[in-house]
Amino acid sequence: MVTMTPIIIDGHQFTAITVKLPKTNFMAVTTEKGYIMCGALDVGLLNEKLKDRGIIAGRAVGVRTIEQLLDAPLESVTHEAENLGISVGTIGREALIKML
Repeated sequence: MVTMTPIIIDGHQFTAITVKLPKTNFMAVTTEKGYIMCGALDVGLLNEKLKDRGIIAGRAVGVRTIEQLLDAPLESVTHEAENLGISVGTIGREALIKML
């Protein structure tokens, strides 16, 4: 099952996406500029092989719900996210605000 839910953070709307898969969930919260995602995100791939795309993204591990994703410190971020002031340890919801 796939669900898309609008969420509001500091008066700004974001889109939360959850894909329920066997024995796991895939989760992301997006802005028009970038996104945060669960541990399925391969930041190394984005930074190396897809570098020319300038993807702004962050990864949180060990999360099982969108709320946990929003509250978790990011474990890794892309170089483009770093350029916006998003670093390892930034809380998910704070990273999203910086992506506006």
